[in-house]
Amino acid sequence: MRGNDRRQFLTNVGSGMLVGSLGLGLAGDLGISSAYAEEEDDRLTFGDLEPLVALMQETPLQKLQSVLVDRIRGGTDLSTLIAAGSLANARTFGGHDYVGFHTFMALTPALAMAAELPGERSALPVLKVLYRNTDRIQQFGGSSSEVLKRIDAEKHSPAGLTGEALQAASRKADFEGADKIMASLAGQTPEQIFNRVQFPVQDTTNVHRVVLAWRAWQAIDLVGEQHASTLLRQSVRFCLQSSKDRIKRGKSDPELWTLLPQLLDQYKLIGKSFGNRKGDDEWVEELAWTIFRGNRSQAADATAQALDAGFAPDQVSEAMSIAANLLLLHDPGRESNGDGDKIKGTVHGASVGVHASDAANAWRNIARVSNHRNAVASLLVGAYHTAGQSEHVRRERWPFEMDAVETIDDQPTLLKQAEQAIRGRDQALAAAAAKRYGDLGGSPQPLFDMLLKYATSEDGALHAEKYYRTAAEEFANTRQSMRWRQLIALARVSASEFGTRAPGYHEACELLKVDA
Repeated sequence: MRGNDRRQFLTNVGSGMLVGSLGLGLAGDLGISSAYAEEEDDRLTFGDLEPLVALMQETPLQKLQSVLVDRIRGGTDLSTLIAAGSLANARTFGGHDYVGFHTFMALTPALAMAAELPGERSALPVLKVLYRNTDRIQQFGGSSSEVLKRIDAEKHSPAGLTGEALQAASRKADFEGADKIMASLAGQTPEQIFNRVQFPVQDTTNVHRVVLAWRAWQAIDLVGEQHASTLLRQSVRFCLQSSKDRIKRGKSDPELWTLLPQLLDQYKLIGKSFGNRKGDDEWVEELAWTIFRGNRSQAADATAQALDAGFAPDQVSEAMSIAANLLLLHDPGRESNGDGDKIKGTVHGASVGVHASDAANAWRNIARVSNHRNAVASLLVGAYHTAGQSEHVRRERWPFEMDAVETIDDQPTLLKQAEQAIRGRDQALAAAAAKRYGDLGGSPQPLFDMLLKYATSEDGALHAEKYYRTAAEEFANTRQSMRWRQLIALARVSASEFGTRAPGYHEACELLKVDA
């Protein structure tokens, strides 16, 4: 294709395809014009998904949800909408914008939540997060401010195919070098690219660094393997930006740069197959408390010792998850009022316990799907990440209002008590009612159904969807004797976040003709 023809083609992809997909009349009503400025040759585009991706970027916010509901009624499934939203987000922000990457991390959880809701309400969490997505994209500048550009092996010099090379570029904040490496991985499978990206991700602890990588991996099944590199580049650029900030501030190299290879070598974990030993409740509890109470290097070393002793990876990751949950259940809440609905005593949003739980969930999942080297490294770094935070919480568990529920033996009454407590923002009572309900052998599903309602309706300071999925996944993957803690924590967080409805939620309910 000649240069002028190619530029015209890209212009059509960015605007004309969208106009064609909507029809001239509707496109005009939405304020979308086909007379776009000429696109650059390096604009990233997405084939058959491009019209829907462009719709996510360019549709005026006040008309977005009606357009999406029309698409749903016309046969577009929710997974396709989430795929397009994921690509629009990645192209626009490239892992660089706080609200932007938080929204990306909520997209696949919203889709999972949709599958748990009754049919007439199933679109609500998807519409809610896509509304947030387009709102932030347009605040960011939309298609005129896209961070990710097209890279390919033909335009970029050959570079190393190793994770170590990508890690070295990240440590130096070498954006151009990292792009060359990602371009050189064009022929690799998503699994191979994912495993190389883990090297820079493992370099230091940051909840967004690891959760972004995990949620990108989940979204690959939705967008198609051909777009895997685009989603994973977000994590690489997040790591690059982190290094740039570290270098600018003159901070020392992270401890993990030396500690991780030291532990891998000391315990010979790379060349050693995983064992299959199962830990009893006492063993898991002890390792969880070691991670919870210890400093970070001690926790990583204890995890390495457990793997060296032949304990299975899922036993180690279970203890890490329980330790993160302990942080949430011991959290006294914010010491003072913060932004928006983050008032004194609340624990939702970017709190130590929610962040620790989301990070542990991501490390646990990455270990499950990675190659052997990265599975080992993710468990060690995950334990390191979870530890060292107990100084921010109480030594004893934050108290529940058990006196208020200890005489209630009726399970439906306890469910009503929990919901009333949530609506009253009474964290102690919500947690107590959830605990009492579990102690009486209540089925978890009715409690999850009730908590899902509020994870869908409330804003949650950008964390409602992500943390709901964390709690649900960790409940499913934790032994029966300890799993109920996840529901108690979720009840507490639900009470903390209640009272601030998500932007666009009421409109979505009206369009779907369901109660808000």
